[in-house]
Amino acid sequence: MRLLITGGCGFIGSTFIKHIIRKYNDYSIINLDLVTYAGNLENLDQIKNHPKYTFVKGDIADENLVKEITRNVDAVINFAAESHVDRSIEGPSVFIRTNVLGTQVLLESAKENKVQRFIQISTDEVYGSLGPEGYFRENSPLLPNSPYSASKAGADLIVRSYFETYKFPSVITRCSNNYGSNQFPEKFIPLLITNAFEDKEVPVYGDGLNVRDWIHVKDHCKAIDAVLHKGKVGETYNIGGNCEKRNIDIAKLILKKMGKDESLIRFVKDRPGHDRRYAIDASRIRKELGWSPEYNFDQGISETIKWYDENRSWWLKIKSGEYMKYYERMYGNR
Repeated sequence: MRLLITGGCGFIGSTFIKHIIRKYNDYSIINLDLVTYAGNLENLDQIKNHPKYTFVKGDIADENLVKEITRNVDAVINFAAESHVDRSIEGPSVFIRTNVLGTQVLLESAKENKVQRFIQISTDEVYGSLGPEGYFRENSPLLPNSPYSASKAGADLIVRSYFETYKFPSVITRCSNNYGSNQFPEKFIPLLITNAFEDKEVPVYGDGLNVRDWIHVKDHCKAIDAVLHKGKVGETYNIGGNCEKRNIDIAKLILKKMGKDESLIRFVKDRPGHDRRYAIDASRIRKELGWSPEYNFDQGISETIKWYDENRSWWLKIKSGEYMKYYERMYGNR
């Protein structure tokens, strides 16, 4: 199978590429990535010279480029996205361009070139915020509360329309919060870990009681693998770890595992539109495709802390320059 993977230099995309290369000897991969601030070519150092892997630097909204590279592929998996909620609040326009327009450009080129399967990698954030009870299901209404989640919901609806209108073989996956190695350190868990290693304050929004459902990135990638090979076109599959945690409890757990004092925790002013709780019902993908997560959270967090400890040069290079200016804007005056 010939795969076009967009956004493959990012956290989840690079993990998926490495998963596919290791598992399928006869698959070839084209990785299309613009390598913006969150993309990192070092994430794929292990396989950059692999004979079945090709990297193309480019924008998913570039119609001519996308049309050319979708000409001889069997499937497209679209990881490419602007994905950080805080950045979407600061500047929504780039999120609309990449996440909505970019997805439509990919879809149109894939349709013209008769691609056999298109997987849209989405997020549970499109569903909005849950109360203390209940779960997001595939038929839950889309009620996004941030420019980021709205742009992803818009992309999902365009993907759905291509299936309904053109019978284009598309599938949507919506996953809960990921964690693991190579995650950009503006995200919650790597931010806590890397700040704690430097004995810096660990910022926690609001009262710290926001709840997220967590899944290890490798479990997520195995779920996408299952959808690629066994998923039904036109369907949406929720992917979750059945692992709800309050942000404050995660902060305390990480500090405990690292031997750091809880006095490092600093509560900061909550961000606008901060969803209170996410929780995924992943029973469809479990029943229909036979997937289930393998990592438990305690094991996964220990492995993640170990990776950031052993790869300090990776994140220390990132946490300088423009990233630190952004960090100060987000947390410095809260």
